[in-house]
Amino acid sequence: MTVFWGSPSVQVLAWATGLYLLATAGAAFVAASVPAAAAVVVGLAGVGTLITQSDTGAGVSALVGLLVLGAFELVRGFRQRGRHLLARDWIISGVVGIGTAVALPFFISLGAHALLGVAGGGAIISGVLWVLSGLSLRHDGRTPSAEAVN
Repeated sequence: MTVFWGSPSVQVLAWATGLYLLATAGAAFVAASVPAAAAVVVGLAGVGTLITQSDTGAGVSALVGLLVLGAFELVRGFRQRGRHLLARDWIISGVVGIGTAVALPFFISLGAHALLGVAGGGAIISGVLWVLSGLSLRHDGRTPSAEAVN
C-alpha cells in the first residue's frame, strides 16, 4: 500500500492495520496454530486500532497483537521442533512477528506511511513464508502411495 499511496491518512492506517489484525486473528483462530486466547488478543488489537484512529493507537495496538502472536508461534515452533512439519515455519513466523512488533514504536513519530511500511513489510514476509510453506507441504504430500489412492 505504501508503494502506491504516497501519503496515506491516519484513517487509512487505522483501517488497514485494524482489518489486517482482525483477519490475522481469524486465520489464527481457524487454523488453531496458537491458543484461542492469543487469537482473541490479536483481534482486540485490531479493534483497538479501529477505535483509536491515531498513529500511536495503531502502533501500540499492532505492537501488542503482533508481539503476542509472534511469541506464541515461536514457543509452539520450539516445542514442536522435530515432531511437526510446520515447526520451523512457526519459528520463522514468530521471529518476524516479534521483530515487526519491536520495530513499530520507533516509527510512530514518522506517521502513517512509515507505520504501514513496517507492518506491511512484516505481513509480506509472513505471507510469502506461509505460501511457500503451503506449496512445500502440497509438493511433499505427493508421494507414490498418495498418487495411487487418487
